[in-house]
Amino acid sequence: MNFDDTPEEAAFRAEVRAWIDANAPRELEPELKRAGFGGNGVTSVDPMVAAKAWQKKKAEAGWACLHWPKEYGGRGATPIQRVIWQQEEGPYGALGGVFIIGHGMCGPTVMAYASEEQKRRYLPPLAAGEEIWCQLFSEPAGGSDLAGLRTKAEKATDGSGDWIINGQKIWTSGAQYSDMAILITRTDPTVPKHKGLTMFFLSMKSPGIEIRPIKQANGQSGFNEVFFNDVRIPDAQRLGPVGGGWGVSLTTLMNERLSIGSGMSTGFPELFDLCCRLETPNGLAIDDRAVRSKLATWAIRTTGLKYNGFRSLSAISRGETPGPENSIGKLVAGATMQDIAAFALDLQAQMGIVNDPELSAANARFQAMLLRSPATRVEGGTDEILRNIIAERVLGLPADVRVDKDVPFNQIPTSGRQAAKS
Repeated sequence: MNFDDTPEEAAFRAEVRAWIDANAPRELEPELKRAGFGGNGVTSVDPMVAAKAWQKKKAEAGWACLHWPKEYGGRGATPIQRVIWQQEEGPYGALGGVFIIGHGMCGPTVMAYASEEQKRRYLPPLAAGEEIWCQLFSEPAGGSDLAGLRTKAEKATDGSGDWIINGQKIWTSGAQYSDMAILITRTDPTVPKHKGLTMFFLSMKSPGIEIRPIKQANGQSGFNEVFFNDVRIPDAQRLGPVGGGWGVSLTTLMNERLSIGSGMSTGFPELFDLCCRLETPNGLAIDDRAVRSKLATWAIRTTGLKYNGFRSLSAISRGETPGPENSIGKLVAGATMQDIAAFALDLQAQMGIVNDPELSAANARFQAMLLRSPATRVEGGTDEILRNIIAERVLGLPADVRVDKDVPFNQIPTSGRQAAKS
């Protein structure tokens, strides 16, 4: 297979490079290059303001959400053009971190299930960074079982056709600064758990929503608890049929694993750079045979992740929905990041515990990566869930025994007691 640019791709790359050279916020480049995992590293200005300004500039020139149709704020670009853009955007791509969930997960779901009027209303502002979206999926009692959710959506008794939402979500990334969200709820507890779900979208400014940030081990608060107290949603904001929410959520989940797996930084380039300049008692780290062996393993794995992502992009270009193979990328990337971060800290010995970018940007980056990396193996599906998906849907192995498969949700025992009937 030839991975060189075709003449058309080379021309597109030159166009991209010229536009970025003329428009990128060069004053932020040093900070962006020093960014640790979980943030864009910008401190000289408000990072949210900087992110929105760059996204808006891209949108005005037709470079936002390149693969989306033009009428929804995109460019109608091919998957390889999207890859070329990502390669050329370089460190400035870190400014788009706050938009990943909206662009990579919520947007495709809205595009697949919302009305044409809604798509034209919500997708262009989403692409331009004017509105930020989050996804309200995980719950405290559900663990890795998304279909075990308990947030209820019930029809209003006033005859309006609206839905009234009560319940709680947890681990919601970016809820504290999001404008809109997609929300999966339980609308029928009397049927098996996968069949009684319904998906909606709503404003995060809706009355009755309370957001509580969660303090993380790395000092950040990217995750949140979200509480719903009689939140009203019009039926027109339902995505898919009543009771069909599980099918809608699969669109989100497959795109989520594509976005996380293909866009997740494993830390390998940073580790390689560190090894090339880190002095050890026996010389440069890169000269150590054991270190080179580790680097070779991670280089192969990182390359495999890249081309697995290309395979998924090719499927999208054919009009196909991202499939279960995206679970491979997410599974491998999460474990690789954690291994690399731990190795980098061990390699630095006592200096590995330094978490001050003023003293050493590399040290701070790897410590932040290690503290954040366990979450990458939970969000978007735990390692165990992903292995089941790969085994059953990619390799065709027998499915796990699921004793609650055909049991009505309100009859599934919880914590040793029979679940409530309502």
